[in-house]
Amino acid sequence: MASQEANKIAGAILMAGLIAMGSGFIARSLVNPTPLKELAFAVEKPDAPAAGAQAAAPAVIPPVAPLLAKADMAAGEASAKKCAACHTFDKGGANRIGPNLFDIVGRKPGQVAGFAYSKQMASTPEEWNYEHLNKFLANPKASIPGTKMAFAGIAKPEERAALIAWLRAKSDAPKPLP
Repeated sequence: MASQEANKIAGAILMAGLIAMGSGFIARSLVNPTPLKELAFAVEKPDAPAAGAQAAAPAVIPPVAPLLAKADMAAGEASAKKCAACHTFDKGGANRIGPNLFDIVGRKPGQVAGFAYSKQMASTPEEWNYEHLNKFLANPKASIPGTKMAFAGIAKPEERAALIAWLRAKSDAPKPLP
């Protein structure tokens, strides 16, 4: 009887070794596949601009002033919901990921107490006037490179105008329209 048990144990050990060796061969073929002789899918590269050619001009942002007069405040409030995850809008509201935006129109960037602005935002000399807000909301990263704001921007000029008009109204003394 003892010899049969010894044979079973030896067989189990040999089988475990064979399984380990076989899985090693399979794993090696999956991890280190044989290199392809040619690419399976060719990727076309765009032509490089000629020497001395200028990069593509940035998109022109239309002025917001003509759109502010007919801006829809309800649409601006709805658009502000995109911002509400990071910002508050009420007087004395708390800072979140972004600063409180009450009375933003006419204020200099980087001026909300208790909020850690990026160096680039804090050193921006231009105040948040209507056109500066329009440019920033269209593409924050391009408007103030180095800003911590991760928002991609608002593409539609009418939506930006509605949001700016709504933000203008969030003030004790709204700035006059241009």
